[in-house]
Amino acid sequence: MRLIGMLDSPYVRRTALTLAALDIPFAHESLSVFRQYGEFAAINPVVKAPTAVTDEGVVLLDSTLIIDYALKTLAGSKRLGPADPRQIALDVRLTGLGLAACEKAVQSVYERQLRPAEKQHQPWLDRVAGQLKAALFAIETDILGADWLLATPLSEAGITLAVAGTFIAEMIPDVVALSDYPRHAALTAAAEATDLFRAWPYE
Repeated sequence: MRLIGMLDSPYVRRTALTLAALDIPFAHESLSVFRQYGEFAAINPVVKAPTAVTDEGVVLLDSTLIIDYALKTLAGSKRLGPADPRQIALDVRLTGLGLAACEKAVQSVYERQLRPAEKQHQPWLDRVAGQLKAALFAIETDILGADWLLATPLSEAGITLAVAGTFIAEMIPDVVALSDYPRHAALTAAAEATDLFRAWPYE
């Protein structure tokens, strides 16, 4: 399988880390949706990162759907996260909160860094920041006692939360200080110190 997209995208990095955690072989192609638009469009005209191309040539998009495909067809007996039903529910919830944090962080980056200052809409920026902080507050509350997030097998929530934490800390520290959420910050630091995360670093 091929995985197309840059590791500065939390969605691309989340997918790469998950595939690697599942020991699924893939070739990573670091293409930018901005600087290499034409080359990316030749693979996927929608130009959405991440894009995956199966060994049969089927083009897949969206990190959650690519991961779902990998779990259903390529992972064999391997799985992500806990087996206890109560922990599974929390893993799904925390994954959703992590993805919401990624979405709002990316929206903040796009609005503030890609849109001309005179065209930025402050009420929208305030709303996005508020949604991001709400997601981070919920994460901070829910990860208390969830030591299995970075256990073996690594959970999807653990990967997603750490990727979100790094993206936020690197890209919008003036909007949200990850240090205001010490449990999330500690989880992010612990994940980034592992061999898996070091092998797929934030670009």
